[in-house]
Amino acid sequence: MRRLLIWEIVLILLVAGCASASAPARAPVVSEAALAPEPKPASVGESGASAAASASRRIAKRAEMTLIVADTPTAMRAVQQLVEELGGYVADSNAYRLSIDPAAQQMQARMTVRVPAAQLDQALARLRALAVRVDRESTSTEDVTEEYTDNQSRLRNLEATEQELLALLREVRERPNATAEDILNVHRRITEVRDEIERIKGRQQYLDTLVQLATITIDLIPDELSRPVLEPGWRPQQTLRDAFRALLRALQWLVDLVIWLIVLVLPVLVVIAIPFVVLIVIIQWLRRRRPRAQ
Repeated sequence: MRRLLIWEIVLILLVAGCASASAPARAPVVSEAALAPEPKPASVGESGASAAASASRRIAKRAEMTLIVADTPTAMRAVQQLVEELGGYVADSNAYRLSIDPAAQQMQARMTVRVPAAQLDQALARLRALAVRVDRESTSTEDVTEEYTDNQSRLRNLEATEQELLALLREVRERPNATAEDILNVHRRITEVRDEIERIKGRQQYLDTLVQLATITIDLIPDELSRPVLEPGWRPQQTLRDAFRALLRALQWLVDLVIWLIVLVLPVLVVIAIPFVVLIVIIQWLRRRRPRAQ
């Protein structure tokens, strides 16, 4: 029995030794990179939100140009046609002549046009093509997103206030002891809120127009090299008529001068001369009497 127990212990030791010999010397090493969590790609929602935020910004675009053109009226017609083709319109147009030399000066003009904001670059390129040269060109932008968002918030609050005031008005009218003054006070407040709502809506529409349509201010100046040798407005008959009118005005002035001399100046001179004539006559009479006295 003792021997059997010894053999069992020896057998157990042999089995354990074989198991340890077949086992690897050390545990496999796991790299930190394998343990580190994999980086998550940017979610579609986050990128879409940033793109939507940039797309929702409201930018008003403006441009100013000074164009040297061969003929101002022709250029004005070309600008109007160009703007209409792009889906815009002429907001303001003013043609004028300077007062330095009206007889020899050409017409200048200033135009303010509105074109779709997406067509601004194309409009500027086509306007440059109309000019002999471009003296000045500038573009600017204005971000009206903050004002637009603030107006939207105010509009929501005012509309909510209006609904509450309408409910209050119904409640006041249903009261048995309500007076006309109570109803008028609530109605007056509703009118004030409604006026403010309409004002903000008008401002929002104006901002929408500024964002959708870019503003271009154009100064059209005629080129001196394109100035005609003979001005098209010269009329010899008008010059001859003006000369006759000047002659008649000169003759009229002379006749008026003679009339003033006869009617006013001559009598005054006579009145002034009478005392001197009397004095001269007295002196001559005294001289004639002096020799007789001797």
